[in-house]
Amino acid sequence: MSLLLKDRIYTMESTTAKRGVYPLHGYKLGLYRLPIKLEDPAEMKSIVEGLKKTFTMDTFADRVYATYTWTEENMPDLDAKGYESVQLSITVEIVTGEVVDIIYQIFPIEKFGDQQWVKDYRKKADYYAKMIIDTILRNTILADKMVEYFVKTEKMEQEAALKKLEEITPLAKIVPNAKPKPKVEAPTDAAQPQAAAAAEVRDGAKPGPIDVDYKSHMPPSAAYTVPSNKNVIKTWGRVGTDNNTLGVWGEFVAVDFDICIADGACIDACPVGVYEWFDTPGNPASEKKPLMAREPDCIFCLACEGVCPPQAIKIFQRKS
Repeated sequence: MSLLLKDRIYTMESTTAKRGVYPLHGYKLGLYRLPIKLEDPAEMKSIVEGLKKTFTMDTFADRVYATYTWTEENMPDLDAKGYESVQLSITVEIVTGEVVDIIYQIFPIEKFGDQQWVKDYRKKADYYAKMIIDTILRNTILADKMVEYFVKTEKMEQEAALKKLEEITPLAKIVPNAKPKPKVEAPTDAAQPQAAAAAEVRDGAKPGPIDVDYKSHMPPSAAYTVPSNKNVIKTWGRVGTDNNTLGVWGEFVAVDFDICIADGACIDACPVGVYEWFDTPGNPASEKKPLMAREPDCIFCLACEGVCPPQAIKIFQRKS
């Protein structure tokens, strides 16, 4: 990459925008676009985790930042009169998306204070920025993506693609174990706050009405098989087996059992006998519930939904 950047380093003469980056007048800007896709947060995290012992790594939104810091001294003897030292740094920004933009800006030395005695600051900063880029491309998951791109577009063998990657990244440091396997978060993690909230010990029934979007707001939980007829009832938001948090039961005849107070109005109202009593000892709202034991028999008359005092029931028309 440092070789490819050779003719792509510019001194900006006016304010220029590059996907949200605004280099100021006279600042040196390096930029390069990679024809690979990087959108998965797990892959972005993999880059950060893989290089966190080599560079100072950070992320924000769709950006990954890698910073290299070095020390300059005006003389080798720390105890000599007039000795000065300063820590300088350069940051490379990876802008993710359908393509990957790699950007860095070399700021004037004045950013670090009045350090005019520092020699070749811009040259060193440019070198270290290219070293960061080469290291990222040689060691992280981006290496795999680049090799795959070369194989597909240039009809290369795997070995030739690897060699090409090495050739265009001559400044790369070799970082062992810099490609940790991206860890994909389990789908239930997104619903964890709701599950945690539902697991709180309550003194009494949860306030109604039922959340009609419970299928997207609550995590799916263990299904229940009706002993008498073997019908399987799906559940959402059920926690454990102690009945403290029962969640919503039923896919078409849905009842939030943590709202239900077991008044029995739904059992009396149903013309086809969908419900039967079901013991739920330990539930704060009531110790028995109207189980939709014959859910497939529902005729969608909405009688039960209309008579439920705490509005714990929602009937959904089943699609044929």
